[in-house]
Amino acid sequence: MHTKHTVTYICETYLSGNNYYFKKELITFDSWDNPESISWSTPRPISKQTFLKREKEGYKTLYKTNHKKPAEVITLHGESS
Repeated sequence: MHTKHTVTYICETYLSGNNYYFKKELITFDSWDNPESISWSTPRPISKQTFLKREKEGYKTLYKTNHKKPAEVITLHGESS
């Protein structure tokens, strides 16, 4: 179990209004005594309920806004199925 100092919870909001929730943890590939081996893990998806629960418990939370435009859907003409 990670402590409040080794985990961060993230709420990422997109222009569409959708929210996605993640957590990142500090991990080591060698030893905690070797600072060069310590890094943040890949963001892992979590539920909104978990995010809100951890925020209430005092864990570090970040709110990010993603300004990327949604993908454009194009139609390809002349393709046969």
